[in-house]
Amino acid sequence: MSDTNEPVECGGSAGEAPVTAGSGAAAPAAGPGGTEGGRRVRVVLVDDHRMFRTGVQAEIGETERTGVEVVGEAADVDQAVTVITATRPEVVLLDVHLPGGGGVEVLRRCAPLMGDAEQPVRFLALSVSDAAEDVIGVIRGGARGYVTKTITGTDLVDSVFRVQDGDAVFSPRLAGFVLDAFASTDAPPVDEDMDRLTQREREVLRLIARGYAYKEIAKQLFISVKTVESHVSAVLRKLQLSNRHELTRWATARRLV
Repeated sequence: MSDTNEPVECGGSAGEAPVTAGSGAAAPAAGPGGTEGGRRVRVVLVDDHRMFRTGVQAEIGETERTGVEVVGEAADVDQAVTVITATRPEVVLLDVHLPGGGGVEVLRRCAPLMGDAEQPVRFLALSVSDAAEDVIGVIRGGARGYVTKTITGTDLVDSVFRVQDGDAVFSPRLAGFVLDAFASTDAPPVDEDMDRLTQREREVLRLIARGYAYKEIAKQLFISVKTVESHVSAVLRKLQLSNRHELTRWATARRLV
């Protein structure tokens, strides 16, 4: 469920450990007595699902144990920019799909904060998506890494500290993919049209473009036919298209099929 409340100031399954690239020293491991030397990192959580933010806060936000202090939360682009500007955290955990333009828009509007030589705000994408356009979009926008939501709490804490040090951190499956994408002239560009769609709308879009009937899509995604129809209508409206044939051509042109 999306959360559109005002920003809040506040004081899963196991996944693989992320891959790190950079010269920063390894972050001290968190333990029952907190981080070694009392090291701290101030973090803002940006995700449009309140339950997910609550889960992350519970998992990593016990400062004495993990060294992570969650100083703010946001559920959409405008809230994110407001909270990040007000709190100036060391690291922002940023979802890719957000109301108001997506994670790429947050990065664009926070570019001056990322470029601050004395107190840079660094971004780590934390998303359920591992789609090429999502990963490349936020990395090109300035994020220091990208991990998926299957990551464990311990690995997420470690990733946050590494990003604070200036390292680049990626989930293992994405590390080689990102390198290949940036080495290729065919790397997908930032797509503002795609950023308007929710993750579920993207899933429906791809299935429609592949020729699936509404009933088949409903069965595959475990939703009702009426919900499929609602998603298709939303996609057509957001992309300013008239019918599923135009939608198929649009998706094919972007190699989404």
